[in-house]
Amino acid sequence: MIINTARPIRIAIAGLGFGESVHIPASISNQNIELVGLWHPRPERLKEACKKHNIHAYEAWEDLINDSKIDGIILATPPAPRYQLALEAIKAGKHLLLEKPTCLNSDEVEELQRNALKRNLKIVVDYEYRAVPLFMQAKRIINEKKLDEPYFVKLDWLMSSRANPDRPWNWYSDVNSGGGVLGALGTHAFDMIHWLIGPTHSLSAINSTSIKERFCPQSKTNKTVTSEDVSISQLQIKSINNNLIPVQVNLSAVTKQSKGFSLEIYGKNGTLILSSDNQKDYVHGFGLWFSEKGDVLKNMQPDSDLAFSKIWTDGRIAPVARIQSWWAQSIKESTPVIPGLVEGLASQKVCDKIKESNATGMKLEIQ
Repeated sequence: MIINTARPIRIAIAGLGFGESVHIPASISNQNIELVGLWHPRPERLKEACKKHNIHAYEAWEDLINDSKIDGIILATPPAPRYQLALEAIKAGKHLLLEKPTCLNSDEVEELQRNALKRNLKIVVDYEYRAVPLFMQAKRIINEKKLDEPYFVKLDWLMSSRANPDRPWNWYSDVNSGGGVLGALGTHAFDMIHWLIGPTHSLSAINSTSIKERFCPQSKTNKTVTSEDVSISQLQIKSINNNLIPVQVNLSAVTKQSKGFSLEIYGKNGTLILSSDNQKDYVHGFGLWFSEKGDVLKNMQPDSDLAFSKIWTDGRIAPVARIQSWWAQSIKESTPVIPGLVEGLASQKVCDKIKESNATGMKLEIQ
């Protein structure tokens, strides 16, 4: 597909949960993107959203992927159908922005990768923490070697989104549909660690399901929850010097009154802490503290070039808009896009091995 670089990238959004609440306002605000249409498998839901936002409705998926006016598609569907939809869109020549988890397993990600490379398509994965100013500031501190090499890393991500046992059964409750805390938080967590420090070399893990049944409104029965709502993993990460760094990752979706997010990185020359107890917004409320050479921890602000030009009430919109901009730029300039399928595959491999380690009780290496 030849892109006219003088105009915005013309896109459509597939999926109307996160797609409507975050991707629509982000794309409308983005001067490098023109939002042309929406698609959703439920016609009544599609009609409602298109009327609300005054956007064209693609009633059939085939009509969307075969429309020559569309350059790219944001796939914000639940995880289960994402691989097949993505593969069909790639074969139709569309650039993609994929929500995470990228696919249900590593084999599916690799298949998307092979097909995208054949067609020189730009596939970005929405690891939006890479676009949050304080996270970018943390990366800058690490890149400047102010910590020196980390000795130990600890990530606690303890949330309460599934703590209410009366919350209904849905796809999140089904491991075969991509549900669970690994897909919701783990994919972000492992990408953060890879980005900030280095790739995973080996791991061992324990997963558990605390709330084992939930009421399903569709079947009017209690259904078994097969996805994990707690995951504890011990990783060894390869440093830039090829040393193995111990990393502890604790994930939960069922911890009431918990501390939220806390990433602690302890190095030879310093300590870096990123944390937030705001469980309703993963941008607003974050703080960054840094201590160098034994000094007290000091609160850090992002450098001016990392700050957002606009802030929304919903803090998710600004970093997603930044990811969208990186994607549009890579399409226009035909340059590699990061985070892409390489990063999505690396994170998915860790999730797959965590499930295998939990099942076998073994420590496993990442190939």
